[in-house]
Amino acid sequence: MFTVFNCIAQMHDLRLVVLAACLCFLSSLAALTLLQRARNTVKVARLIWLLMGGAAGGFGIWATHFVAMLAYSGGVVVTYDTSGTLTSLALVLVATLAAVTFAAGAESRARRAFAGVLFGIGVTSMHFLGMAAMRFAGSMTWDRSFVIASMTLAVVISAIGFYLLPDIKAAGRKLLVPAATVCAAIVAMHFTAMAALTIVPGPGPTVDPSETMSTGFMVVTLLSVSLSMIASGFAAALFAMRAESSTKESEARFEMLVQGVTDYAIYMLDKDGRVTNWNVGAQRAKGYTADEIIGEDFGRFYSEEERAAGLPQRALLKARTEGKFEAEGWRFRKDGTSFWAHVVIDPIWAADGEIAGYAKITRDVTEQKADRDRIKQVSRNLDLALENVSQGICLFDAEERLVLANRRYSEIFEFQPGTIRPGMSYRQIIALGYEIHFSDPELVATRSSEHYDKLKRAFRLGEHSIIHKIAHGRSIQLNLNELPDGGWVATYEDITERLLSEERIAFMARHDALTGLPNRSAFSERLSQDLAVAKRAGMQVAVIGIDLDKFKEINDQRGHSAGDQVLVTLSERMSQRLGEDEFVARFGGDEFAAIKQFSDIADLHDFVSRLEASLTDDFKIDGFDINPDASIGVAIYPQDGSTGEMLLANADLAMYRAKATLSERICFYEVAMDEAARDRRKMASDLWSAIDRNELHLHYQVQKSVSTGEITGYEVLLRWEHPTRGNVPPADFISVAEECGAIVPIGEWVLREACKEAAGWAEKHKIAVNLSPVQIGHQDIAHLVHSVLFETGLEPWRLELEITESSIIVDKDRALLTLRQVKNLGVSIAIDDFGTGYSSLETLRSFPFDKIKLDRSFMNEVETSEQAKAIIRAILALGQSLSIPVLAEGVETDVQLGILLDEGCDEAQGYLLGRPMPMRSRKIAA
Repeated sequence: MFTVFNCIAQMHDLRLVVLAACLCFLSSLAALTLLQRARNTVKVARLIWLLMGGAAGGFGIWATHFVAMLAYSGGVVVTYDTSGTLTSLALVLVATLAAVTFAAGAESRARRAFAGVLFGIGVTSMHFLGMAAMRFAGSMTWDRSFVIASMTLAVVISAIGFYLLPDIKAAGRKLLVPAATVCAAIVAMHFTAMAALTIVPGPGPTVDPSETMSTGFMVVTLLSVSLSMIASGFAAALFAMRAESSTKESEARFEMLVQGVTDYAIYMLDKDGRVTNWNVGAQRAKGYTADEIIGEDFGRFYSEEERAAGLPQRALLKARTEGKFEAEGWRFRKDGTSFWAHVVIDPIWAADGEIAGYAKITRDVTEQKADRDRIKQVSRNLDLALENVSQGICLFDAEERLVLANRRYSEIFEFQPGTIRPGMSYRQIIALGYEIHFSDPELVATRSSEHYDKLKRAFRLGEHSIIHKIAHGRSIQLNLNELPDGGWVATYEDITERLLSEERIAFMARHDALTGLPNRSAFSERLSQDLAVAKRAGMQVAVIGIDLDKFKEINDQRGHSAGDQVLVTLSERMSQRLGEDEFVARFGGDEFAAIKQFSDIADLHDFVSRLEASLTDDFKIDGFDINPDASIGVAIYPQDGSTGEMLLANADLAMYRAKATLSERICFYEVAMDEAARDRRKMASDLWSAIDRNELHLHYQVQKSVSTGEITGYEVLLRWEHPTRGNVPPADFISVAEECGAIVPIGEWVLREACKEAAGWAEKHKIAVNLSPVQIGHQDIAHLVHSVLFETGLEPWRLELEITESSIIVDKDRALLTLRQVKNLGVSIAIDDFGTGYSSLETLRSFPFDKIKLDRSFMNEVETSEQAKAIIRAILALGQSLSIPVLAEGVETDVQLGILLDEGCDEAQGYLLGRPMPMRSRKIAA
């Protein structure tokens, strides 16, 4: 006991001790006074009094504790942890409320004493929890015996105080003794517990000022607590004195208020649901006057179905059992119209706890419902749109937590349904995504951190688009849009297929679709690079032009599918044999090109040999033997050209030279080739203007019957008198005209001039005009012949058009269609140079020719070669069997003419019968 008195006298500020005792007594008195008031009421009123009593007592006791703590001086500067201090307040409030609640319902003193035990335990717990919230430089030690003594004093004396509570009706002075006893329990507990404490100065835990309460703050807080306690006691006393007198006044004012409300239907129901009063708002909303509705059952405002289902009675039952009924639904007016109503029904209880009636408030919310329905529809449409877009969409708030995400987002990252939920942080979602594909936690953490850092870096740099590579080689494009509040909207799109398509398009732009080899564009780029390197390093670059031989025959004989397989096979062969600094491309059709960078000519020869082997080794396709061949031309930088274009052009010249010879597959460029090429280009240019300069003229060679010697017609032959070259033979310029396309206008001029001259002849002999394969492939011959015949007036039967087999082979169907159209005009068709092609019999079978012209090569050997004579005999027999006359060209001797006569040839032409010459030199008109 001496220790306790010594603690009070030596270690406490006695002024604050007295203040604490006064606060303790007043708060105890207020709590018990309010407890007594609660014991005299029921239901809600009792709850209010109990809450007030618990608050007044709890705050007062908590204030007592901390005023006493401020009075205590332990030799160190003390602050208080905020969370622990407030927790002690909450604890004492709960304990005090529990004690007064239990005591309010206790009829016996023993039960009230047990309430005191609860109170004592709560106060003791508050004290030691509050002590634990102290923060100072040092440590605390406790004397266990004093701690136990303090707890015992609190429990025992508090039980006595609650035991001494008077009967329910008693109040006033009879509460002073119990209040003083409870106050003594608190004071005794506090100072006994403080006597058990020893503070040892020394180092202590680091204190964060933001987590503690200063002494000044505590003083203000305690003053507020004291004032609230006194105000609570005063309010309780004042309320008790004036409660009954103010009840009637409140009811009158409430009635005035209710009647003045016009926007709400407010009316009272008795306990059976009949209307007892009716305000202006009710009359306005439902159309009934007070006289019409008072005394009626409120169920008449419901539909018949709702009344049959017992909905009005269930609404009253719910209000009674749950304290309130609140709902929305259709309600009906006097005129039968309906409106959407928000309804609240509150029960009204009598003083004895029995139901007295109900207060019912109804508000017309039809417009609000329409607005909500529109918003819901918009929301549903938005949700539907979000769930059906092809992009994943996420919204994150400023704390990086998910607000919403659509289904497509989970599908893109392979999350299971329901895995991604609002409230998850972005880091959590990233980690879940990597956990799907990686089992190593460290790898998941590393990848997640890299992903997160990449996102934050994009925000810092203002980037709005990021591409992520994820599992299975997929690429996801993330588009970011920051929001003003710090959050962001992210859209995710799987662009894997798009990137693959772009890569395929880029590949196709630079590669041949059939073979996969680089195309002309890629070839030009590579050649430019190699030439640049060669210039710096002093190396050489070879450009190789390649053209397949007999490829057209493969297409014609085996079909284009077989031709494609040949191209693919040869391309694969060349690709497989490529070495370093070697490049092969396909330009189109059967045309290829290659590049070789080298410093030793032996390396170039090795490369060309490998190409030749790739292009000439036999192989099979669909069981057929394929014997490929190719012509190869080579031009070398720098001696054969300084630019890629020049090298490629010279390589082509060398390749064409190889193609023109029978003994060589590979030719290297020579300057003479370029001179010949320039000469052909100059000749081509001159041919385009030869007609305008009147350099072209026609000669005619007579055709006669072998048996009678009579003239049967004339073959029209073209001659070119060049101003500097002189007389250019047709063998030199016809091929050039076909290559450059000038043969088309020249051929048209020949046809028109020949028909015009022949139309003026006295003798109606036929004229034979040669057609070039280029004309047949690029001109509407039938239309041209018809126009010329119409313009010149020449009879169609006098015109004979001569074509070679090559004119038909290029595009057989189109050529034969054209010839049939010409034949329908009455014009004759003769096949020229017969016997030199590989498909002569097939050609004769396909079209009914009017004449066969036997090639002059057979006549050159007929006098010395029995084989040539046998071929002539066979062709003549073929013509006789098909009823097609045969004309032999190149007859130059009487022996040749005699052989033709013996073999039964129909017609002949040649120098023996007449040389070609202008028609004006002949006396044909005579």
